[in-house]
Amino acid sequence: MPEIDLTAGPVAYEDTGGTGPVIVLLHGLVHDASVWRKVVPQLRGDYRVLAPTLPYGAHRRPMDPRVPLSPDTVIALVAEFLERLDLREVTLVESDCGRAQTVAVRHPERLARLVLVSCEAFDNYPPGLPGKMLSLACRVPGGVPLLARVLGLRALRRLPVGLGALTRRPVPAEIAEGWLRPLRTDPAIRHDFRRYNKGVRRSELTEAAEGLTGFDKPALVVWAADDLMMPRAHGRRLAALLPQGRLHEIADTRTLIAEDQPEQLVAVLREFMATTG
Repeated sequence: MPEIDLTAGPVAYEDTGGTGPVIVLLHGLVHDASVWRKVVPQLRGDYRVLAPTLPYGAHRRPMDPRVPLSPDTVIALVAEFLERLDLREVTLVESDCGRAQTVAVRHPERLARLVLVSCEAFDNYPPGLPGKMLSLACRVPGGVPLLARVLGLRALRRLPVGLGALTRRPVPAEIAEGWLRPLRTDPAIRHDFRRYNKGVRRSELTEAAEGLTGFDKPALVVWAADDLMMPRAHGRRLAALLPQGRLHEIADTRTLIAEDQPEQLVAVLREFMATTG
């Protein structure tokens, strides 16, 4: 997997290559690019697909400790990633986290389309009980390693405070363990995770929502009909405030649609790309 050194630190990414339209896939907290492993193979024949692993706790190499790390840092990091790789007319897709909303507001120049997939929005930030537990763990001494150990217990992964809140079907053990291993084993990654979460601004996504009214490019909101963390009404609100927004809801899935219903998600993405070219 290639890696690029950005201002905040090194970022590994998957890149299918090719000359097709560019799709950049962003993941959520305590996941890495492997959350898209069922989606990328279905897109690579017709698109150049890139999936960076962001510094959300499942990254393998720590960020530069001299650079502040927060959601605002990641927004700048995504914009720098697009610029440094000279990616143009990008379809930016994000699941779970809400940073793509602010990227679209602050750095729209390289974007052709925006796709928001069951993600943080408005005042649901940090989202749901799991999000609030992660935030609390970052403020309690010893909280992050304890949380990582608890989430690492297979018997507890399906609970509503763990991966059970995000998927209807179990995530393969080797994938879940890969997501959690950096937090469990690397103090520098735990430090990054605490820094990121302690830098959360509760107003970020309400500010982004106001700015999205000026993002007059094709936009798709894909929402999980059975989502336990992201209110269904938020998907409808996001689609309504985007000038060219459209909404598609997918049944029998929770937040991580790429895990539960990858074929349906790919079909919706393909239809959106084909009708907005």
